[in-house]
Amino acid sequence: MIQILPGIVRYSECDENGRLSLPSLINYFQDAAEYHGYNLGIGYRYLSARHLGWLVSGWQIVIDRLPEIGEKYTIQTWGWKFIGIFGMRNCTLLDEAGSTIVRANSTWFLYDLEKGLPIRVPEDMIDKYGVHPRAEMKYASRKVADPEDGESFESFTVVRQNLDTNHHVNNAQYVAMAQAVLPEGEHYHELRIEYKKQARLGDIITPLVQKREDGYGVSLRAADGEPYISAEFIR
Repeated sequence: MIQILPGIVRYSECDENGRLSLPSLINYFQDAAEYHGYNLGIGYRYLSARHLGWLVSGWQIVIDRLPEIGEKYTIQTWGWKFIGIFGMRNCTLLDEAGSTIVRANSTWFLYDLEKGLPIRVPEDMIDKYGVHPRAEMKYASRKVADPEDGESFESFTVVRQNLDTNHHVNNAQYVAMAQAVLPEGEHYHELRIEYKKQARLGDIITPLVQKREDGYGVSLRAADGEPYISAEFIR
């Protein structure tokens, strides 16, 4: 099944330029993924009752343009591969004319929240989602190199508003944290993120930014120096 969700860009979802913000874009896609499961009877409530949750291990998002406030859009999302603990999901954002303006690939894994371990995706869940051809885009490696040097920014503490139903920092919140230490007014053609470690309430995060010819590498690091995420914001 391919999930299709129409919508309109709201004021609260925009950046200071009146365009959809990157964290809001990721929220669109993860909301579509959740609704996909809900619509098939295997969404949050179903998973929660079994102490399960889908966690994201990475995003690759290719942006032609971001829609403006008041602009109508359609999101499409579907699974294109399941293997072991992993599910690969495409998301696309279409404008009112039906043109694709954002393409995304994401990798998820099914997690037993009670045991603290990833588990193999059950065949009955795969059957419900279905497997569809993957979107046409240039696919990058799931691995994102962590910048080894760069400018270190002031550390901050994870607060409750950063958390999601899995009780760790939501994946869109990481993007907001990373973008907050980048120069204002930048526009990005591609965003790549690898989630490496879960940040929880009270954890201390230190951003590290490496300026590159085509954009920025960003690491959000734990107190022990290990990255929570490694990201690339590509102009």
